[in-house]
Amino acid sequence: MNLLGSRDELASMLGVPKEEIIKKLSEVSPEGEVKLVSESPTLEVIEDQVDLTKLPILTHFEKDGAPYITAGIVVSEYGGTINASIHRLMLAGKDKLAARLVPPRHTYLLHKKAAEKGEPLPVAIVLGCDPTIIYATSTRVPVGKEFEYAAALRVAPIELFECANGVKVPHAEIVLEGYIDPVERIDEGPFVDITGTYDVVRKEPVIHITRVIHRKDPIYHGILPAGPEHLLMMGVPYEPRIYRSVGEVTTVKNVVLTEGGCCYLHAVVQIEKQTEGDGKNAIMAAFAAHTSLKHVVVVDEDINIFDPNDVEFAIATRVKGDMDILIIPNVRGSSLDPRGAPDGTTTKVGIDATKVLVEKENFERAAIPE
Repeated sequence: MNLLGSRDELASMLGVPKEEIIKKLSEVSPEGEVKLVSESPTLEVIEDQVDLTKLPILTHFEKDGAPYITAGIVVSEYGGTINASIHRLMLAGKDKLAARLVPPRHTYLLHKKAAEKGEPLPVAIVLGCDPTIIYATSTRVPVGKEFEYAAALRVAPIELFECANGVKVPHAEIVLEGYIDPVERIDEGPFVDITGTYDVVRKEPVIHITRVIHRKDPIYHGILPAGPEHLLMMGVPYEPRIYRSVGEVTTVKNVVLTEGGCCYLHAVVQIEKQTEGDGKNAIMAAFAAHTSLKHVVVVDEDINIFDPNDVEFAIATRVKGDMDILIIPNVRGSSLDPRGAPDGTTTKVGIDATKVLVEKENFERAAIPE
């Protein structure tokens, strides 16, 4: 666990300082090289008699509905379209899993297309692969570009091999081959999501596992729900989107989705302010880039966005409530927000905690001489 459990580890993977993660990610395009190979160390052991209870699939919290896989990359192919993304996978029998498929994401759409024709959706569930691949499959990239993006992050080709059901996957510790049933659904949950609260129970599709392949003495990868790795994997992929969006309306310096905001609902955006309207323009651009975002604070270059105390200082000394707080009611929010309405709407708040340009000398922070 905790392969990417901190920003320091993510920075190490990318080969940049922590403060430059978003700049690096915003510059990488999903155009790396992917190679199809015939051999893989994942094929050291092949099990046609499936028994998922042999895997150390974990139960994490007291009200969990069942043990479930948290770091399984579901690779699916249908109609010439390929997708790879992480899904919550509940153990439902020796050869069955229930998959949380979120609409309108790509696995959901591929399953829907297959189900409309009464056809199963071939899948392979990858456990324990290169961390750059795990990160890439958590990122919003064009359809079918997850492995190309991983190769671009690695600055090296990604090798894929073909499973018995035709799905192509990267080398890994464990791969579960099977298909998503076009009809069968069962109750999935309750499970803890990114906010540390329990998600609702839903009827979700069933995956039938037909074959298990793995390395000898394989390592099982798990992600603690609402833990640091879960937060970073969910949140950091959105930061480059916010960075690019804000960069279209003003000079953006950095972005962070904060841990206190579940790395999903709260953002701090650092800008180099040019005109008085830049703060509010940055707020609107951030909300447009990440529709699940609930609260955003915009700060100047002299504020350390990784220090909650410094951000609070900016709010305390640079915000006048009736002028600098933007409230937007009845807009689409996150289904993971316990305070959101049943239809997914919420109220969003943007705080412009930047200096007033014509009075910027009033906001100068005192410095002690060296």
